[in-house]
Amino acid sequence: MIENVENLKEILQAKNIRLSHQRLKVLEYLAHNNTHPSVEEIYSELQKSIPSLSRATIYNTLHMLKEAGLVNVLTIGDSEARYEIIAESHGHFKCTSCENIFDFTLNMKEIESVDLADFEIKERDVYFRGLCPDCLGSDRKNSEK
Repeated sequence: MIENVENLKEILQAKNIRLSHQRLKVLEYLAHNNTHPSVEEIYSELQKSIPSLSRATIYNTLHMLKEAGLVNVLTIGDSEARYEIIAESHGHFKCTSCENIFDFTLNMKEIESVDLADFEIKERDVYFRGLCPDCLGSDRKNSEK
């Protein structure tokens, strides 16, 4: 996973992308919070230390980081967009109860279909929805009462 902030900064510098204080803080937040945050979550957290920060700056920064190939945008079902630093090939599991998103190891290159042999695949996204172990456990406890 590309999560070292210094490595990320070097990649941006190599692409001649100016890294302002606010952009750096968004990048650091994503690198240190592997929780697939939404724009609102990023804004709520960073606004505490950067009162002048706007949602527009966060949207613009995330768009720039996506264009630079550092950030992946997740939209699972009808949910709001979530963001993550691009990592090694993996899938996502979204709990339908607590709404948390979990990463799981997956070799995307092994997912192929002979029906798509003549297609050029640009992106591969795999996600599952269901109940995470915590919610499944509490669901079972509630049904036993």
